[in-house]
Amino acid sequence: MTDSPAPESAAPRTPPLVLLPLGWKDPFRWLAKGLRDMASAPGIASFYGVCFWAMALVLGWVFRSRPEYTMSLASGCLLVGPFLAMGLYDTSRRREAGLPPDLGQSITCWDRHMGSMGMLVLVLIILELLWGRASLVVFAVFFNTGMPSTTGVVQAVFNPENWSFVAVYLAVGGVFAALVFSSTVVSIPMILDRDTDALTAGITSMRVVLENPGVMLLWGLLITGLVVFSLWAWGAGLLVVGPVLGYASWHAYRAALAPMPDAPPPAAS
Repeated sequence: MTDSPAPESAAPRTPPLVLLPLGWKDPFRWLAKGLRDMASAPGIASFYGVCFWAMALVLGWVFRSRPEYTMSLASGCLLVGPFLAMGLYDTSRRREAGLPPDLGQSITCWDRHMGSMGMLVLVLIILELLWGRASLVVFAVFFNTGMPSTTGVVQAVFNPENWSFVAVYLAVGGVFAALVFSSTVVSIPMILDRDTDALTAGITSMRVVLENPGVMLLWGLLITGLVVFSLWAWGAGLLVVGPVLGYASWHAYRAALAPMPDAPPPAAS
């Protein structure tokens, strides 16, 4: 009589990620939902709006007075920005679950995802440093007399004789901007919602962009246009645009990925 083999213990399976098709009207729906989220929690939106505005003011002041430190400060903004955005995602997530928004909970929601967020922020900083290095190379090729001052940069950009420089500079910047956008468009809300690792979140975010290139391009153009528009009047528009885009990005993630089965609700405060 032979002993029958012991049954293998069933390992828990991670539910597969199901990407959903997106339509051309979806980005405008996300913005509308973001406005509703902002109206439902104006105090929280104001807090994050002030944070975004303060970052823009400091960055603008450094660019005008000490442009050599602009890239370093931009790296700091890339370090802080994702954590601020996650607070907005948490507010939208709690609202979806029928829980009251909580500022304290939104500020500390990232502490349970520190490893994944730290890795993602590190990737963003590396991309930003490579972007800055590539920009310096472009300047070195077209301006052999050395780096121009802040005024010189503005004059070079708007000088019709430098169209080749502007074209190359925008092309290089566009490549890095596309990398940053595609790797983060749904990765940070995915880390918050599913507690996944940074690699899986980044790859999934790129899959969303590759499977919906037209809609994601429209979404990226809307984000860029709203941010540029908000920078007029000393960047005060970020008080509204910043929170709305944060909330809308959560709804973009919700629209792009099918929800997890039996997903636990956010912890009540």
